[in-house]
Amino acid sequence: MTATRQLPHPARDEIRIEAVLQALADPVRLQLVRELDRIGVGVACGSIALPVGKSTRTHHMRILREAGVTRVEPHGTARITTLRREDLDALYPGMLDGILAAKR
Repeated sequence: MTATRQLPHPARDEIRIEAVLQALADPVRLQLVRELDRIGVGVACGSIALPVGKSTRTHHMRILREAGVTRVEPHGTARITTLRREDLDALYPGMLDGILAAKR
């Protein structure tokens, strides 16, 4: 049995507004974050329909995780992604609500 590797995530105090805004500036990543917020619980990353292939999806997931927007945790053979709303709201009150409410 092999151990599932934990992915690196920035601590709350390491999350930078520039990285968050850059991550959310991409329409595909913004769509993914909107869906995570709507669902409200962690989901396997492949369960959210996106207009991109698997390798591009993986790239977008990495950008969001490294920026501190999402948390990705192994759960069996899947990786469960959650929105780090609590961290983002504590650091940048109202920012995420404003971005997610913006006209598409």
